[in-house]
Amino acid sequence: MAHTSPTLLARLRDPADADAWATLLGVYGPLLRGWAERLGARGPDADDLVQDVLAVVVRRFPEFVHPERPGAFRGWLRAIVANCARDFWRARRRAPVAAGGTDFGEYLKRLEDPADPLASDWDREHDRAVTRHLLDRIRGDFAPETWELFRRVVIDGQSADEAAGAAGTTPNAVYIAKSRVLARLRAEAAGIVG
Repeated sequence: MAHTSPTLLARLRDPADADAWATLLGVYGPLLRGWAERLGARGPDADDLVQDVLAVVVRRFPEFVHPERPGAFRGWLRAIVANCARDFWRARRRAPVAAGGTDFGEYLKRLEDPADPLASDWDREHDRAVTRHLLDRIRGDFAPETWELFRRVVIDGQSADEAAGAAGTTPNAVYIAKSRVLARLRAEAAGIVG
């Protein structure tokens, strides 16, 4: 699983490092928005909930001590989301119906429990959000043909032979494209995920 890089986390200790905070927002903004909606907030309410979460992250980040285990920041953020959602709906004196019609409070407790499948959903969505962010950042570094070969094999799951046949090239060209994009992806990830 991807986890937030100690390098990015160290940079976030400087509140004046606008680039680090922009990177955090770029990586986590879509994830937070998706979970705000999943937790019942829509439109401007979802924006408000995301803003509440980010305000807590900014305010409490100096207290965050990374225990050097993968997923620590992700888990910390997940707990903040659950607490902010709880406060958000309490302030509005209502609670949305949780997925499957379950009690909203229980749903939030499940989100906070790292052993619960709901927390695993968060982890998977986190990994997808980080990967999407990284892929978006590097896509422009490649010719469209290279990117297409990479996409077919890595994202779509085609074999090198299938991708080569569809693109009118050789399997070796597919392997080269895949290798180049993955190398660039690893380099880009070094500053964001570790």
